[in-house]
Amino acid sequence: MNIRSLWTATAVAGLVLSLSACGSDDGADAGDTGTGTGTGDVAAADLDLVTDGTLTVCSDVPYPPFEDFDESAPSGFSGFDIDIVQAVADGLGLDLAVKDSSFDGLQSGLSLNAGECDLAASAMTITDDRKKNLDFSEGYYDSLQSLLVPAGSDITAIGDLAGKKVGVQQGTTGEAYTKENAADADIIAFPSNAEMFQAIQAGQVAALLQDLPVNVDNAKKSDGKFEIVEEYDTEETYGLAIKKGNTALVEAVDKQLGELRESGEYDTLYDKYFSADDAAASTDG
Repeated sequence: MNIRSLWTATAVAGLVLSLSACGSDDGADAGDTGTGTGTGDVAAADLDLVTDGTLTVCSDVPYPPFEDFDESAPSGFSGFDIDIVQAVADGLGLDLAVKDSSFDGLQSGLSLNAGECDLAASAMTITDDRKKNLDFSEGYYDSLQSLLVPAGSDITAIGDLAGKKVGVQQGTTGEAYTKENAADADIIAFPSNAEMFQAIQAGQVAALLQDLPVNVDNAKKSDGKFEIVEEYDTEETYGLAIKKGNTALVEAVDKQLGELRESGEYDTLYDKYFSADDAAASTDG
């Protein structure tokens, strides 16, 4: 399956995710306190926010196209994840604040348990292991893994990685997939995509194995110097991670995600970052 068809398949898959919609029955509404949700179903006081009136979001930045620094944006950050949580905050009648955090602290639950933020939006795959420490929203993005190499490399598939240095991001499903499927490779874990891409540009690693959209972005900005040679359907879905036990916030976020899809705004945001034409162009050099 080529890149264009994969983007299309991913978009279609995203549209059929099931959506839950429920809220408290305390009768609070957005108009009486100024702190309720935009739909009037859940009072902000029930959401146990770290800062009243604000949805505080932690994210491991940069990880384009999902999150990146952007001085021109109101929050100081931009990307698909940022637009999603901005829409959720707007729907809940809250301001949005974004903090740059390490992915390891996010996926382990340490950042949320320490009260650094209300939720983590960081292209985080929902896994059974992470569910031990985190609650998740409904999935908002279906992802694939991929292998990025220098153009013209003799590495054309994961089976060619034996004895070769391959970069992965620490604590990610890409790292787990590489360990499981390329056990003979010299796997080097980096803290983020920024260090990974610098390493392959410097020739310190022969390949990068990580989420497809991020490798597409790497290939796009390399002016043809790097290319994706293989993709892997790992049936991964990203979710917004929330502190274990904060059921009210999970339900409120799920309701907003449902309304995003029903209104068509989700499709608009998806096409903004993952249009088929853009994906195809990015791999054409």
